[in-house]
Amino acid sequence: MAKLTYHGHSTFGLETDDHTQIIIDPWFEDNPHTELTVDDFPEVDYVFCTHGHSDHFADALPLARKTGATLVSTFEIAMFAGEEGLENVHPMHIGGSWEFPFGRVKMTPALHGGQVHGDESGRWTTVPGGFLFNLAGTRLYHAGDTALLTDMRLLDGMVDVALLPIGDNFTMGPDDAVRALEFINPRVVVPIHYDTFPLIEQDTEAFRRKVGNRARVHVMGAGSTMELD
Repeated sequence: MAKLTYHGHSTFGLETDDHTQIIIDPWFEDNPHTELTVDDFPEVDYVFCTHGHSDHFADALPLARKTGATLVSTFEIAMFAGEEGLENVHPMHIGGSWEFPFGRVKMTPALHGGQVHGDESGRWTTVPGGFLFNLAGTRLYHAGDTALLTDMRLLDGMVDVALLPIGDNFTMGPDDAVRALEFINPRVVVPIHYDTFPLIEQDTEAFRRKVGNRARVHVMGAGSTMELD
C-alpha cells in the first residue's frame, strides 16, 4: 500500500507499492514545519517539482545530486537542472502524461508564477503545474500552487485524494478550495500551503466545517503519514 508523508507547506514523501521513493516539491532548509534536511534522505528515486519557486524547488537539485534521483518537472525546469549539471531529468509539460515504473503521472494546469529559483542568468521561467499520480488502487492529485481553475472540472471522477492549497493570498484560499472540491469530487482532501508565513495562516477546523460532507478532510501534521487506499 502506498504511503504519503507530509513535511509541511507543500512538501511530501511518497512511497509507492513497489517501494519507489518520491519527494514532491522538496523544501527543507528554512521550512519552519520541519527540521529535516537533504541529508536525512539517503534513498530517493524521483523528485517531482510543480514549479520553480524556492519554497517548492530550493532543495530539488541538492537532493537529486545527492541521491541520483530523477528530477521530473516542466521542460524548462528540467533544462535548467541539466545546465546545473543534473544528469537524470525527465521533462514533462501541462496535459502530458508518462508511464513510470511505479505508475502513470499526468501534469495538470495551475495558475501561479513562473520564476525558477537559482537561475541567476534570468533566462529561465516556466508555467506552474500540478501532478496526478495514478498508483495501484489510488489516484493522488497534488495541485501545486494555484488559483481556482475551471479546468479542475476535468478531474471530476479521476481523483481519490486531493492535496489542495488553502493559504490564500498567494494561492486558493479556503472558499476557493471548497469550490475546487466541488469540481473534483475526491474522497479525501489534505490541506497544504498554509500556516508557513503570517500571510497564509488559516484555521483548518474552519476549513473542515466549510467542506462539510463534500469530502473527508485529513489534516496532516508535519512528519505524519497516511496510507493511500
